[in-house]
Amino acid sequence: MQRIRPYVLPLAIVLGLLFHRWCAMFSVLVPFLIFAILLLSFCAVDLRRLRMSLLDLWLILFQVVVSTSCYLAINFLCGNHIVAEGVLIGVLCPVASSVAVVACMLGANRETVTTYTIVGNLMVAVVAPVVFTLVGDHPELGIIDGFLLMISKIGATLALPFFVAVLLQFLLPSVNALVARYKGTGFYLWAVALLFTLGQTIDYIFLHGKGNWQSIAWLGGLSLLFCVVQFGVGRRLGRHYGDVVGGGQLLGQKNSAMGIWMANTFLSPLSSVFLAFYSVYQNLFNAWQIAHMKKKTT
Repeated sequence: MQRIRPYVLPLAIVLGLLFHRWCAMFSVLVPFLIFAILLLSFCAVDLRRLRMSLLDLWLILFQVVVSTSCYLAINFLCGNHIVAEGVLIGVLCPVASSVAVVACMLGANRETVTTYTIVGNLMVAVVAPVVFTLVGDHPELGIIDGFLLMISKIGATLALPFFVAVLLQFLLPSVNALVARYKGTGFYLWAVALLFTLGQTIDYIFLHGKGNWQSIAWLGGLSLLFCVVQFGVGRRLGRHYGDVVGGGQLLGQKNSAMGIWMANTFLSPLSSVFLAFYSVYQNLFNAWQIAHMKKKTT
């Protein structure tokens, strides 16, 4: 299984592009896959050792300040509301629930990654409804309604596996150890989730992209730029706090499925194309990192 790991993500991307219509039909399975991935990850870490650090605060600050500043700047300078919203959601989008799979495979600290997976998602659940009410296309939702929507979306996939892992660690440690033994399976579950999610977003571009190719081109180019920036800034912050890989993955690896849902619910649906492109870029980079690490170790 170790030999095929570098090829799993590129294969998922290619299949998602070729069979996007069929993959979109199975996108309803993604929350269940994320639940399984998170449960495997949470069971593999001692939850009593989770602590917030200054790295978490810097990552939160970057997401909030840069997303809103870029939205205002693009809207003011270019007047392209769709592109501005795409960048907003692309930076504010929460860290991928499955980030621990790749980050820990590359050598990141599991406690650091797990802590920000929880903290970062809860931060977005609180901040995003406020921001979207001020700048979004659906102000009628209001801050409270938006917050409840976000919590309901995040809660099932994030909070539930966390509490199940807590119960297993404190009440059934032998079962927890059994589940933790299969934490490597999360990588392949993540590849399947990526296949379905990417297929869904590519299918959306084909259905709704007509007549908006200029905005789509801008969203594609800017998503590549911000993918490089966020991985780069994250690695720089991580180096300062002793976890280069963790910092890069926590800021750069986005929950594209969640971000696309947020864009469709609160913003212009076409702005979700930013995250469709971003998903391709980040997973190509992750595939390269895995292949590079394998080459170094062998």
